[in-house]
Formats: sequence, C-alpha cells, structure tokens
Amino acid sequence: MDSADIGLVESVLYLENEPVDIRRLARITQLPTAVLLEAVSALKELYDRDEHGIELIEMGGGFCFAPKKRHHDALKPTYGRRNAKRLSRAAMETLSIVAYSQPITKAEIESIRGVAADGMISVLTESGLIKEMGKRDSPGKPVQYGTTKQFLLRFGLSSIAGLPKLEEADRERFEPYDR
Repeated sequence: MDSADIGLVESVLYLENEPVDIRRLARITQLPTAVLLEAVSALKELYDRDEHGIELIEMGGGFCFAPKKRHHDALKPTYGRRNAKRLSRAAMETLSIVAYSQPITKAEIESIRGVAADGMISVLTESGLIKEMGKRDSPGKPVQYGTTKQFLLRFGLSSIAGLPKLEEADRERFEPYDR
C-alpha cells in the first residue's frame, strides 16, 4: 500500500464536512476501490491506537473522522450540538416508530401512537429526519415514510441495522394494528 494514497484519502476525509462514501472518494482521488478500501483499513488501524484522540468511523454509508468516545464528556460542553434542534418527546416517539417500522404510513403511525401524527410528521420531514418513501399498494395509495441519511448521521448510525434491538414487548408495540 502506497503511503501517498493513504495520505490522500486521509486528506479528503479531513476536508469533508460529511461522511464520504467509497464512490465519492473514488471520484475525488481517482483511486481504484480496492486501493481505497485498503487505505481506509490502514487509517482505521492507525487511528485506533491509544495516542490518537480521533478515530475513523463509518456513519451514514460513508467514512469520517470523529472524536473517540472516551473524550465525549470533556468535549460536549464546548462542541456539543448546541444549535441542533431538540426534538420533543412526541417527535422522538414518532421518529422511533418510523425508524423501527419503516416503511410506514401516517395511519399506521397513528394506530401505534393513538393520536394524530400530522404535526409530528411535518416536524420530522422539515428537519430532514424522515421522508416519503413512495406509496403503499393498497386502497387510497397512502404515502409511506422512512428515515433519511440525515437520521443516520444525527444518531451516529452506519445503517438502520445499527438501531438498538427491541425487547419482545417493544417489538409488539411498534407493529401497527391495521397491517
């Protein structure tokens, strides 16, 4: 593995504000995928060492540098998400339902929550955490919702499979009554 290639990939990841996927890395660096994967692996290994305060993580389908978890408490007061809008309890509940039950319709969300979901769907859509995923092939062709890449980034997930596993009682709660 050429150290210049590793340095180039490291530079791109440092300069980008968002996680960068392999395809974008390939376009920027003009390096083959196999070389990029080796470089990412080498960088992960390098930054996993104790003397480094950052690590290379996979998030939202791409790679980026982030502070190591052991530094979060010290960094949070200065670098925490002060400007990020906090979600209300109702918005978080609705977002959880969408995340665990997607694709899901508004009626299904309402059947799980027991209250109207129009406002929460608007808030979550405007914040970029959920989006329309198409229409269900059923009478009325209701819109289905699912989470976005922004959702993955905000919650530090590389994919929806990274959501914490639900206990049996919680899994039943997230199943709509009318499916």
